[in-house]
Amino acid sequence: MTDQTKGLPTNPRALIAICLAALMFGLEITSVPVILPTLEKTLGSNFSQLQWIMNAYTIACTMVLMGTGTLADRFGRKRVFIINVIGFGITSIVCGIAGTTELLIASRFFQGMTGGAMFICTIALLSHQYPQGPQRSKAFAAWGIIAGIGLGFGPIIGSIISETINWRWVFLIHGALALGTILLTIPAIAESRDPNAGKLDLIGIVLLSAAVFALTYYITQGPENGFTSTSSLLVLLAAVVLIIGFVLAELRQPYPMIDFKVFRIRRFTGAMMGCIGMNFSFWPLMVFLPLYFQVALRCDTLTTGLCLLAYTLPTLLFPPVGERLMQRYGAGRVIPAGLLLIGTGFFTMYASGSTWITLLSGCVLAGSGLGMVNTPVTNTATGAVPGNRAGMASGIDVSCRLITLAINIALMGFLLVQGTFSYLSDALPLAGSDKLFELSKQLVAGSLKEEQTVNIATLTGTHQQAFFGKALEQGFGSVFLYGGVGVSVLALISFLIFNLQLRTNSPQLIRPVAELSSDK
Repeated sequence: MTDQTKGLPTNPRALIAICLAALMFGLEITSVPVILPTLEKTLGSNFSQLQWIMNAYTIACTMVLMGTGTLADRFGRKRVFIINVIGFGITSIVCGIAGTTELLIASRFFQGMTGGAMFICTIALLSHQYPQGPQRSKAFAAWGIIAGIGLGFGPIIGSIISETINWRWVFLIHGALALGTILLTIPAIAESRDPNAGKLDLIGIVLLSAAVFALTYYITQGPENGFTSTSSLLVLLAAVVLIIGFVLAELRQPYPMIDFKVFRIRRFTGAMMGCIGMNFSFWPLMVFLPLYFQVALRCDTLTTGLCLLAYTLPTLLFPPVGERLMQRYGAGRVIPAGLLLIGTGFFTMYASGSTWITLLSGCVLAGSGLGMVNTPVTNTATGAVPGNRAGMASGIDVSCRLITLAINIALMGFLLVQGTFSYLSDALPLAGSDKLFELSKQLVAGSLKEEQTVNIATLTGTHQQAFFGKALEQGFGSVFLYGGVGVSVLALISFLIFNLQLRTNSPQLIRPVAELSSDK
């Protein structure tokens, strides 16, 4: 399978196919936000629908993460991989030809299901294809670099495609990439199974997915339906009941999707705080930064993509720095420090106003912090538990990322609209709150009608662009402040978990930790 003398795969087609799948998955996360303002104009999407275009993908990914590995082990990793690559290609084409926002959201949901399953299969295939030695390290390094390129360069790739061809090709291109992946996979990758594959925790998967969907729906639709309305409170109650049901089901499940005992391990829980911190702040802002550049700062799509490189490119450059720092100072210091650097970036953006240098400096700081903490989080989480539980630890890691991302996309969207609405209410106290709230949603989505802009400019007696810019600046200021405070608090919690010894005389609490982890 490999050339031991050179340390390189003798069949590079297998590695190329796996890396292509990782590239597609990453691109669909970061290339879509930059075209959201375009989708609003061409499909008539409102702000809530723009959020669901992103959330449909992330929630669907969460649904399949924990179950895909078991299905692939039982029915064949290559077979499950090919099925999901085909599904990803087809759903991407449906996204590209969608004529309505509703169809786009639905197809993004199925694209997320197949994309998440496809991504999990790439890890299983790499592990089987390159079981040990330097070839394994080289293969995983190549896979990580390509996946990182998809995430880091997604905004500029999406911008170039949208500007030079059409926004639809941001989705349609994956049809061709999926076809190439399949043609490489069929002859190059051998089938593999695990005869001892565990049982699928279907109840846990359904309960957790439904809980995340209900909570996200409550946050996203709450401003329109009213957070205290009967329908909204019923959705919130359903989310709480589903979460409780999930916990109870996992505690009784002989093969749980999440074994809550692992959270008694300080290093694992500290790493999870880092995982949540990244997706509490950095990645959900990725959805709204293109709106800031295009709507508030009046940049075109291509300029927006170039500016976003200041946010994403450091995530590719700083992982080696984080690894070196972790070897020297340990995860207990590096992970909280990386989170604090993300928070510093957010506070810098909060203080920037519309000053370009300060704004881009904040983007660089946040991206550097993310790059510094991303790899240590996963390495620490999987290394803190016994080897036979590393797969579950990895699944919890990815699930925490996507669940936190989905919820905070909704929360940041809510804060963005509320911050903009607050400015408009203070500036136009006689205009009526209902009209101003609707105006806020249209403003943050870049969908104001020409007659509205003229009327507002007349009321304020100021230049309309400056007025709207100030309103959006306050709205995004709320988002920047929320992200900065949230990730900083999580940095403190992570540091305390890592570095404060638990003082107790109870042997019942200490014994399971020793049983679960060999980490000293």
